[in-house]
Parts: sequence; C-alpha cells; structure tokens
Amino acid sequence: MSKRLYIETVGCQMNVLDSELVAAELLDAGYELVGSAREADTVLFNTCSVRQHAEDKIYSALGRLKHVKDRHPQNIIGVIGCMAQKDQQMIFRRAPHVDLVVGPGQLGRIAALLERVAAGDGPQMEVSPDRNSADRAAVERSFARFEPLRTAKVRPVPHQAMVRIMFGCDKFCAYCIVPSVRGPEQSRPAEQIETEVRRLAEQGCLEVTLLGQTVNSYRDRSSGRTIRLADLLYRLQEVEGLRRVKFVTNHPRQMTTELLEAVRDLPKVSPYLHVPAQSGSNRVLRRMKRGYTAEAYRKMLAHIRQTVPQAAITSDFIVGFCGETEDDFRQTVDLVCGARFKNSFIFKYSPRPKTRAAELYDDDVPHDVKRRRNNELLAIQNAISLEDNQPLVGRTVEILVEGPSKAARRRGAAGEPTQLVGRTTCDRIVVFDGPKHLTGKILQVMIEKVDVFTLFGCP
Repeated sequence: MSKRLYIETVGCQMNVLDSELVAAELLDAGYELVGSAREADTVLFNTCSVRQHAEDKIYSALGRLKHVKDRHPQNIIGVIGCMAQKDQQMIFRRAPHVDLVVGPGQLGRIAALLERVAAGDGPQMEVSPDRNSADRAAVERSFARFEPLRTAKVRPVPHQAMVRIMFGCDKFCAYCIVPSVRGPEQSRPAEQIETEVRRLAEQGCLEVTLLGQTVNSYRDRSSGRTIRLADLLYRLQEVEGLRRVKFVTNHPRQMTTELLEAVRDLPKVSPYLHVPAQSGSNRVLRRMKRGYTAEAYRKMLAHIRQTVPQAAITSDFIVGFCGETEDDFRQTVDLVCGARFKNSFIFKYSPRPKTRAAELYDDDVPHDVKRRRNNELLAIQNAISLEDNQPLVGRTVEILVEGPSKAARRRGAAGEPTQLVGRTTCDRIVVFDGPKHLTGKILQVMIEKVDVFTLFGCP
C-alpha cells in the first residue's frame, strides 16, 4: 500500500513541533512526505482551538476533501491536536468521511491507529479524559511521552529547532481553552531536554526555541531538587555547537530577576521576551483571570529594561473581551503607547466553549466594535514598530540565515542570488539578496532600509 503523507498545521509553535514529531514517527514507519493534500493518500490536519476562525478553517478544508474521499475511499483523513481533543465525536458527525481523531496527548499512537484504519477496523479516536471528570493524575498519564528521534529533513529550517520543555497549563485564564485541550502543567526533566538539545546540535542545529504554554513556569523536580528555567538556560549555554537559545511564551507573574539575569549574562540566550499583557484595564484583567494588574505589568516591563536594556519585548492583546468598555480599551491603548513593544499580536475576542468566560459572561461587544478596536490598536503598534526600527538603518546586525524569503519561494526563484531571510538575536526579520548556500550561516548584514515588520540589508 502507498503511504504518501501530507500534514497541514494550524496554530501555534507547539503545533508546528507536534507536526514535526508526527512526521518523523511516520517516516520511520514507511511513510513518504508529500507537498499537498492532492498528492497524498493520508492527510492529517493538526488543529488549533484557541479561536473560532482556526476551527472554521479546518472544517472547511475537511468539507473540500469529501469528494476526494468519495472517489478514493481507501484514502485516510485524520484530525489531530487541540480541536480533536475539544470536539471529539462531533468531528465524525460534522465530517463523516474522517477516519481518525487524535488528541495532543496521544500523538505517539497515530502510526498504530492508521494501521487499524487501513486494516478496515473503522474510524479510530484516542483523546485524553476531561479535566473536570477525571483526577489530575489520570489526565497527566494520558499525555504519554512522545519523543521520536529528531531528524533535520522534516524541519522547515534544518538548522533551527523547537524543543518542548513542558506540557499543558494550570493558569485557566477565563478566555482560554488550552488547559482543557493540552492538559495539566507538566515539566520535562532537564536531563532529557539537555540530551535532546545536544543531539540537535550534533545534527547541525544552531538555534533552539524552548516551548511551553507559560514557559517561565518551568519546574523540574525529578532529580530531588528544583530546576527552573534560568537553571536550564545555564545548562544549555554549555552545549557545543549551539549558537542561540530562545524561549516562549512567558507569563508576566513568572518574569523573575533570576531569569532576566540569565538572559543578560548568557551569550547564547537571545534577549527576546514574549510576555502577553492581553489588556491594559484592571477590570478586564480581573475578568480574564490573568492574576496581575496593569501597574504590575508596567513594573515588570521596567524591571526587564533595567536588567536587560537591549531586550526586544513583544506582547499579545485581546480586544472586545466580554464587557470591555471604550474606557477599558483606551487603557489598553495607553499601555501599548507607553510600553513600545517590538510588535504585538492583536486578536478579536472569540468565545470558547468550556471556558470561564463562555460560562459566566455574555459576548456583548459588537463585532464591528471589535474590528475597529483591533484595527486602531494595530495601527498604533505598527507606528511604534516602524519608528523604533528607523534607528537601525546604517547599522550592522548579526543574523541567522533561514533560507529563501516567502516572496522568493512564491516566485519559485531557482537562480542565484535570490532574496534570503534571517533573524537577529532579538527576533527581527531581515531580508537581503544573496546565494542560497548562505542558508544556515551566521552573517553580518548592514541595514539599508526598514518597514514595520522587516529590515532590508546587504551582507
């Protein structure tokens, strides 16, 4: 039987990593990765449930595949990840041609489940128990270890890799479904993480990004003593061949002096900190169950800038959360104007079932108001980003070259040179013209012009 596999990934970096690990496992089981669903006989959708739009996108894609399944009933269609955990049997009801539904905790079973489907055993589903109906230990056990051998050929950029250092979340922010679909917070042993990073470095990986839902909550107690994120960074600093270490996403309450001093003092650790604020209004932050005030967030920003003056700080904001008034929104605008983030990811509130906000509050901000606030906040942030990029013109920055830019890939440029893209240690995007063999190199580039999101330079 042919085993041509296509995986479409929606959502966060955690999902991108999950797709890489699934691909590695299935390659080892004899599958061949192909570039589109049309070429595949096994199609997996790795899904996100953070916003309704992400789910709608997947259900639309599943609908488009129905006629393919009718013509080729032997083809296998699977839904994995967060939406699989959230919707479970509903996926089969809405898309009866789906063969496989697998939650984030059971990804290591996909190869065996695909074999069952291919053998004619019918649709297969494996998900974790509901956190509200099972004890914590049972839910934790359902998130089985899934650590296939890492291979550069399934990574989008072979010399960069993401490394999961923890699973799940216990914050239970009112708007967020992640604790329900990703399970309880669990930290991986530091020794395992260090071993994985060393293997990646041996494969030629120059940069790793440590992942966690709230990565600075990392606590490893497996050795009888507590190892925190700062301690882990000191250990990874010693990995031979590794050049850069990043970590995302941070929670404001865990941005400790110890962690900031590690960022300041360790040459391999990038001074890039993503710390979502979500709102500048204390009333909204209380409703969101974020656990801090706008004043505490500003104090944290000041602490970062005092300890790591060169840090690039980015944030997330939700506009139109339940009950958000115009005055609440103005307080968010004030926070963005004062904070001067490198950039911010801004989203319109989307109610999520089984969250505190969906159960307790009305989604009472009209869509057109959400859209206006989103556009206004984005325009303010873009103006700040452009203004803060301007002083970089004429300066030389160090980048890690990732390969051809999106524009070059769209054009299908095959010649030399082409437009390449790289990132600074502060995660700023730099594009320049150069030969493709520079991919994977650390390079000095002089910046000639800038826009809101991109620096343009020449080596």
